[in-house]
Amino acid sequence: MNIQALILDLDNTIFPVPSIGDELFQPFFELLEQRQDYEGDLQEIRKDAMRIPYQKVAEKYKFSEALKDKGDSILQQLTYSKHIPAFEDYAVLKQLPFAKFLVTTGYTNMQQSKIDCLGIAPDFTELHVVDPTKTDKTKKGVFQSILERYKYKPTEVLVIGDDPHSELKAGRELGIRTVLYTKQNNSSSYASCTISSFEELKELL
Repeated sequence: MNIQALILDLDNTIFPVPSIGDELFQPFFELLEQRQDYEGDLQEIRKDAMRIPYQKVAEKYKFSEALKDKGDSILQQLTYSKHIPAFEDYAVLKQLPFAKFLVTTGYTNMQQSKIDCLGIAPDFTELHVVDPTKTDKTKKGVFQSILERYKYKPTEVLVIGDDPHSELKAGRELGIRTVLYTKQNNSSSYASCTISSFEELKELL
């Protein structure tokens, strides 16, 4: 592979969100415990909140408009301030000799606080937080911009992440090879290949 750049997701790709999720999302989870204007199991909502954007969670579990707005208001303010350990194999990724771009979807304050607590900003050429409450931009749009500004061919880039319906789908639509990073033995038709460790990525490249 003639790879020049890697585009990476943050949550559950650089670090495991469940390691901080209960503490980070506590005010939001407390709100849900007080309400009944949603469908589905609370434990399932808690799990999904740690792996997919809030807007998709609210839609999936049919939050009332009032609950959706209240949850949005709480989540916009949440930040994390303690050290966050990355996955152990992140050290391998860090040493790979390619330009690296971090593209994550979520609330600006929350995602930026995670980046700060991980201390990973110096490892990336660019960092992008796609905040659905502030922009109509999508991950696909950011990927396209990176290709155009750095004059990369789609075949010279890899998109790596855990969400088949987010970064992997966007990458495939642009003709970029995609790598599903998962510790759960998942698979996806949107993934060109699947890895459970960045050691495997190193061998692949």
